[in-house]
Order: sequence, then structure tokens, then C-alpha cells
Amino acid sequence: MVYFYGLFFTLVTGIVVIVGDVILKIAAGRDGAATLPLIAAGCVLYSIAAVLWFWAMRHTTLAQAAVAYSMFTLLALAAIGAFWFKEDIGAREWAGIGFALMSMMMMARFQ
Repeated sequence: MVYFYGLFFTLVTGIVVIVGDVILKIAAGRDGAATLPLIAAGCVLYSIAAVLWFWAMRHTTLAQAAVAYSMFTLLALAAIGAFWFKEDIGAREWAGIGFALMSMMMMARFQ
């Protein structure tokens, strides 16, 4: 059960970071003072994510959390980039996504 708490906090950390990433991506497309509130919001979300990451580390190993976090953020950001920002996903990116999924399956320890 402890593993699932770690996985939960890892995924929540990923969600918070992804929202921060999207806000910063929007800020990067703007000019002038309009970017400052968005940059501040992104920084606040990253700070919250640091606290959540601490809680994830209390319930799982660093390797397991890192692989889960990396896989989740990779999949979510690739999807957001493709659908929201109209970015292309090429063969290399698809291969990376496949390897990320395989690594997660190899690293998972169910307790």
C-alpha cells in the first residue's frame, strides 16, 4: 500500500508541474508585462510540486518515483504539445514514449 501512496504523490506532483509548464509555455508566447503574472504562477506551482515530491519520496524509492514521474510527464506533455500547441510528434518521440512505458513496467515493484 505504501507504494501506491508514493505513486499517488508522484502523479499529483506531475500534474502540478504540467500545469506550471503549460502556464510558462503560454507566457513564453506573450510579450511585455503580461508575462509576469504567468511566470509567478508557474514558480508557485513548481514550489508546491517540490513539497509534493518530498511526500512522494517518503513512500517510494527515488528510482520508482523518477520513472513514474518521467513517464507521466512525458506522455502528458507530448499529448498537450500535440493537441493544444499543434506540435508534431515524430518517430523519435514515439520511440521515446514506448521506451518510457517499458522502463516503467520494468521498474514497478508491487508490494
